[in-house]
Amino acid sequence: MRVGIVCPYSFDVVGGVQLHVRDLAEELIGLGHDVSVLAPAETDTPVPPYVVTAGRSVPIHWNGSVARLSFGPRMAARTRRWLADGHFDVVHIHEPVAPSLGLLALWLASGPIVATFHSNPVHSRALRMSFPLVRAPMEKITAAIAVSEDARRTLIDHYGGDAVIVPNGVHVAPFRDAEPKPEWRGTPERPVVAFLGRADEPRKGLAVLLGALPELRRRVPGVRLLVAGPGEVDLQDVPAADRGAVEPLGAVSDEDKASLFKGADLYVAPQTGGESFGIVLIEAMSAGCPVLASDLGAFARVLDAGSLGSLFPVGDSAALAAAAADMVAAPAGPRAVADRAAVAVERYDWSEVAQRVLAVYETAVGGEEVGVADH
Repeated sequence: MRVGIVCPYSFDVVGGVQLHVRDLAEELIGLGHDVSVLAPAETDTPVPPYVVTAGRSVPIHWNGSVARLSFGPRMAARTRRWLADGHFDVVHIHEPVAPSLGLLALWLASGPIVATFHSNPVHSRALRMSFPLVRAPMEKITAAIAVSEDARRTLIDHYGGDAVIVPNGVHVAPFRDAEPKPEWRGTPERPVVAFLGRADEPRKGLAVLLGALPELRRRVPGVRLLVAGPGEVDLQDVPAADRGAVEPLGAVSDEDKASLFKGADLYVAPQTGGESFGIVLIEAMSAGCPVLASDLGAFARVLDAGSLGSLFPVGDSAALAAAAADMVAAPAGPRAVADRAAVAVERYDWSEVAQRVLAVYETAVGGEEVGVADH
């Protein structure tokens, strides 16, 4: 099958949707399919050989963070050419309502179109305002995928229609088989709590976790907080006596991320909103790391309402501190839960997820080749 995949977000700064697109493309290629990905990227940005770069993107505030998107006549011309040259059996557009290449492809393409909805937006005003712009092209979608129930509800509530749920995928084995770095490995005297996310993006919740640190250290004096991810860690509101427990790691590679989860005693996901799934929870669970997460709907579903990890009220630093202290002070229970979670996450492995995506493709394809619409 010839598959064209459209990613709306730039490969210059890689995030969750870009990684999803990359992993899906590589899984499909490994299964023998012919895949081309259209995505924004600067000409000097290294991209995989199957990625066709559409050019420069601009940073736009979108869904509580800054996304790099591409739009305009030049991008439309490049999208049209990619569609015409590809002779695709199906075009798979990610985030088709984001003001970027996905929406351009939706306007321009004809034939079998599959769309994946990833987002559970923090605010819905932008979605309400964009509805007249996207209503007509969305009628061209042959089959829709949502990565979670939250993303599906966004589609239903704001645009109508429905979608089959196919979750984000994870390569489970690299996390399961990772070796912890000695310097990041927790000990009974100095347990390690890990955080992963942009330190300067408020909805990732680092401030909530730092707010819990004094009480957590009072109860577990030797605890270390390892903060992985880009952005400057602001310790201004952390008491001076507790700042030494925070170890900023900066951006980490996929291998180091797996090593961090493998050696940590607890992974904390204190996000405050805007999460439609929780891929990082799956990654930590794949490594066998106990998980403590804010009780966002998406996280609660990944953790099976708390049977595969622990939950605390969103934004509640005191509750976070109490739960984290209990989990690292008496690790046997959390480790038993983590062992169950490590088995449960096998359903998110790309070997399973890609087959579900292919089933949607096969439903959408009725012998008609993708073309360029006459407008």
